[in-house]
Amino acid sequence: MDFEPTERQAYWRDRVKNFIDAHVRPAVPTYKAQDAEGDRWKVIPVVEELKAKAKAEGIWNLFMPPRNDGHHHVDETYEFEGPGLTNLEYALCAEEMGRVGFASEVFNCSAPDTGNMEVFHRYGTREQKDKWLTPIMNGEIRSAFLMTEPFTASSDATNIETRIDRDGDEYVINGRKWWSSGLGDPRCKVAIVMGKTDFSAGRHAAQSMLLMPLENTPGVNVIRHLPVFGYDDAPHGHMEVEMKDVRVPVTNMLLGEGRGFEIAQGRLGPGRIHHCMRTIGVAEEALAKMCRRLQEREAFGKPIYKHSVW
Repeated sequence: MDFEPTERQAYWRDRVKNFIDAHVRPAVPTYKAQDAEGDRWKVIPVVEELKAKAKAEGIWNLFMPPRNDGHHHVDETYEFEGPGLTNLEYALCAEEMGRVGFASEVFNCSAPDTGNMEVFHRYGTREQKDKWLTPIMNGEIRSAFLMTEPFTASSDATNIETRIDRDGDEYVINGRKWWSSGLGDPRCKVAIVMGKTDFSAGRHAAQSMLLMPLENTPGVNVIRHLPVFGYDDAPHGHMEVEMKDVRVPVTNMLLGEGRGFEIAQGRLGPGRIHHCMRTIGVAEEALAKMCRRLQEREAFGKPIYKHSVW
């Protein structure tokens, strides 16, 4: 099997790698200093500076699929900015982004926005795209994805219990979500909420996905952030949020009632690859640091790497 990257794969991988080496790595101390100042839930200025630079250089929205993906998902009305990389071409870029914790956001390629943008792109109406997708793709706002719930085994999305009830020209949302990634970011303006519109429907036809604006929306109550191994993952965080009689227009439904599970499967496909590749980048970075340590530290009269255990 030939593992050599094609010219196009190597071109985009190297553009990302070179930008990270030239601009992102040197900014890490600044990021840490700004992250440590003031409120935990804030915009980090140096990331915004780097985003503007990456956007100007055209290394932006790299994860967005080709406009014609070879299947039926062709949107003739929407031209997005980005090179239209295949999932394989993007995977090599994601691997490089994983090497520095905040690098993905610099290229507007960080979750959950990536998956949400693909949902808007594939399943959104013209109006939904104009209102939400364009500003997310421009890096002006952030978004969240609300699926997991505290009172049920949400790894199987058919178990979720959040209710979405039709009332005239509105849907009413009632439920509780947690591990809602990105909800701590002050720029987070919209959430895609997964709930059930018909509890009596078939196993994969009960769920729907609804757009829930987060500004001035009565009934949306962010209860707390959820730390992971002691980390709060600010400024984005993973929040527990209660929705109590939250009302949104019926035009906020994605694709139609009962289509939520279908949308979720389309959203998960590419994202799983992106996460894996970023994690490989993290592992490679850790391995490189360990190798440097083995060469620099001496014990018992010689560098550690010269001891047989290594």
